[in-house]
Amino acid sequence: MRFKDVFSIIGPAMVGPSSSHTAGAVRLGRIARSLLDAEPQWAEIGLFGSFADTYRGHGTDLALIGGLLGYDPDDARLVRSAEEARQAGLQVTIAPSHGLAAHPNTAEIRLGAADSVITVRGASIGGGNVEIERVNEFDVRFTGSYPTLLVFHADRKGMIAEITGLLSGSGINIGSMDVDRAGRNGNALTVIESDLVVPASLLSSIAALPDVQTVRMIDIMEGMR
Repeated sequence: MRFKDVFSIIGPAMVGPSSSHTAGAVRLGRIARSLLDAEPQWAEIGLFGSFADTYRGHGTDLALIGGLLGYDPDDARLVRSAEEARQAGLQVTIAPSHGLAAHPNTAEIRLGAADSVITVRGASIGGGNVEIERVNEFDVRFTGSYPTLLVFHADRKGMIAEITGLLSGSGINIGSMDVDRAGRNGNALTVIESDLVVPASLLSSIAALPDVQTVRMIDIMEGMR
């Protein structure tokens, strides 16, 4: 894990008891909510490893639900997030999974609203930090610690150059990039972590590129920098 700041060592401001099982879980839920880009109506969450073993005792279930509602790790409402979700019309199912996971604190979140559905798999890796390892059918990695752009698009020649060209032309510095595709000339996902949030006007320009399907911007650390 790259060193970012002192808070990467001492941990985040949060409602306890555990940065891995609580703060990290909140951020996993926040990322899933951002990718859905709509008020979620239902969620199916599978837990792996220690998440599956201790989620009730450590409040991981409440933390994940709070993240889906858009709460921060230090939001006092986390302790009653299950009830808040019911009042908001968000139906949540959480269950341990017996499958394998690369990290013991892993959750897979399938989230939906109307005709929109997103599946996000990620892990809480310590100190409230997370790593996403899969979005829908795409194996991509990002942390959510930086403003993160996701572009779902057709796999065609020149697409990456067009996306990065628009960013560069607007003064957006690319910190890292990951690309995965479902198959040659099929669908693909490009993930770009940047130093700045991509403004709405630029997101619209990227969305208008030929063969771009969906554009999402994640900034779950807003107000924490």
